[in-house]
Amino acid sequence: MDEVVDHGVRFGRIAVTLPVKDMAKAHDFYTEVLGFTKTFENGNPVGFMILKRDQGELHLTLQPNHQPGGFNAAHLLVDDAEKLYATCVRHGARVIKGLKNQEYGLRTFVFEDPDGNRIDVGQKV
Repeated sequence: MDEVVDHGVRFGRIAVTLPVKDMAKAHDFYTEVLGFTKTFENGNPVGFMILKRDQGELHLTLQPNHQPGGFNAAHLLVDDAEKLYATCVRHGARVIKGLKNQEYGLRTFVFEDPDGNRIDVGQKV
């Protein structure tokens, strides 16, 4: 097991920043499909945005030449993976890995946002 290192600094929240090619399209997906609320934006045109929902916080950064990496960019814990899966499918999000109970105690699936960023979703079972 890794040794715990204490530098005398307490960590607060940490939020993932996802690169997006089209800020308006990303905003619409995360607010209209996933139910986030925009709490901050910066730039004209907008180049950075903060979205929140419940305990989740997501930062979007405009990167016109973004190419998705083919790996999970974020992990999202939810209380009902099946409902979120159905929402993603209903709105045409590309599902990379279907809904499945994992041996490590999570019900999971992976989807892509409109920019190809992969989001790994898990629910404790």
